[in-house]
Amino acid sequence: MSAHDPSGVFLAAGMDTAHHDHIVGLIYAAIMDSQKWVDALQEMRSLFAANFLTLILREASIEDPGLIVWVGDSENGGNARFEPARSDVTPFVNLATDQIYVVDDLMEVSEWRRSAYLQHWCTQYDVFHVMSVDISIAGAGRMPLRITRPESAPAFTPQDRARCQALLPHLRRALQMHNLLHRKESLGGAFSSAMGRLSVGTIVLDERGRVFDQNLTAQEILSSGDGLKLAGGGLEAFYPSDNRALQSLIRGAFARHASSQPAVVEALSISRPSGQPALGVVVEVLPAGEWAGVRGRPVAVLYVRDPAGRTLADAEAIRQLFNLTPTETSVALKLADGASLEETAEALGIRRNTARAHLRAIFSKTGVRRQTELVRIMLNSVAPLRGGADV
Repeated sequence: MSAHDPSGVFLAAGMDTAHHDHIVGLIYAAIMDSQKWVDALQEMRSLFAANFLTLILREASIEDPGLIVWVGDSENGGNARFEPARSDVTPFVNLATDQIYVVDDLMEVSEWRRSAYLQHWCTQYDVFHVMSVDISIAGAGRMPLRITRPESAPAFTPQDRARCQALLPHLRRALQMHNLLHRKESLGGAFSSAMGRLSVGTIVLDERGRVFDQNLTAQEILSSGDGLKLAGGGLEAFYPSDNRALQSLIRGAFARHASSQPAVVEALSISRPSGQPALGVVVEVLPAGEWAGVRGRPVAVLYVRDPAGRTLADAEAIRQLFNLTPTETSVALKLADGASLEETAEALGIRRNTARAHLRAIFSKTGVRRQTELVRIMLNSVAPLRGGADV
């Protein structure tokens, strides 16, 4: 043992230092790019003379199908693919995390040969020898690594275990960081989606004023060019006076953030050449690291509201919240989109008196007396936050 290898793992692994560092470099390169896991695992497959190697990058959950990367032999040579994470019926379950196991640790060879897992899954892929470790990731669960060989190959040796042990700390750190970044990106996506369902556009800019992210609502506003537009990768208002005010608003927000001054919420109205009601804009600066798109630098998020935009409230949520019938729900949503009662009746193919009867029933169930109040309670409810198809 040496001072740099107190446990003797690296010595037992018998690895060339340059080869070890090369694999570790590939592992850390995969943190930012899931596709690079293929390079890292292919190199590990060669190191262990394995026919297959799989690693779960993210566990499956209700919100996320998870992700598993698979590299291995095929009829055409080396192959790789990504799949949703799955739970196979395998003897390598409920084992101590961060401990390396081979089949001999769990059962006799005769029992292994009789196992349904070997007969129904392993045999068709020429898998017999298995080395496995469930890597524990704080806040993300366990990420199983499976390394396999055919029966014609030698069984895994103590040196193979030591090599796996030497790489384990790096795999754990890389998976930890990979999952943290994924969660940040998922939260950013969920935030952007929620803003979209509230008909709020979000536009993200860096300190140079370059737009690098926008949600669907913002894309629709910008593509129309009606008030706001993209120009040379930056954001501009249609009218020069509005544009000067907009750029000043953004620069001021960044300046206050840089000088650690308290954030001031400022709003701005952007006139529209179409004559539609002005767009409302609010800007907020997020500290470095809080938006996945630009790491290490603060960003400005502009929230843009189009008063003329239609509500994206989910029809089923509206129906459930206010105990409306399907037709009443359709009427309520049309009115929330700004249609008159006559326009609503025509769009739904019903008589005006029928639409008026539905409106009275809606008023009774929601406890309001005027159409403006109905629109307000619908938009202020949780209904717009639930994704779904409109009626």
